[in-house]
Amino acid sequence: MNRKRVARAGAVTLGTVLTTLLMMLTSPAAGALSRDDPGPGLSVFETLAYFVVAPLALFGLIAVLVVLGDRPRKDTTSNVRPGRSD
Repeated sequence: MNRKRVARAGAVTLGTVLTTLLMMLTSPAAGALSRDDPGPGLSVFETLAYFVVAPLALFGLIAVLVVLGDRPRKDTTSNVRPGRSD
């Protein structure tokens, strides 16, 4: 195997492992031992809005944008009239 490829694969692997460890150490779960006031809870309406309605609305918006972007356009460069095979 080529030494450059091995070195590149090792560097990518090392970078990935170090980044993962750094993210794990700085995550909010690492500070779970300190007891902070979590604040007020969400109401049923807020929970449904955040975790059901908002994702469905985003999914619908993305689907509409994809459909609008994928629809065929009229060919305005052709000089042939519709119904004629010239």
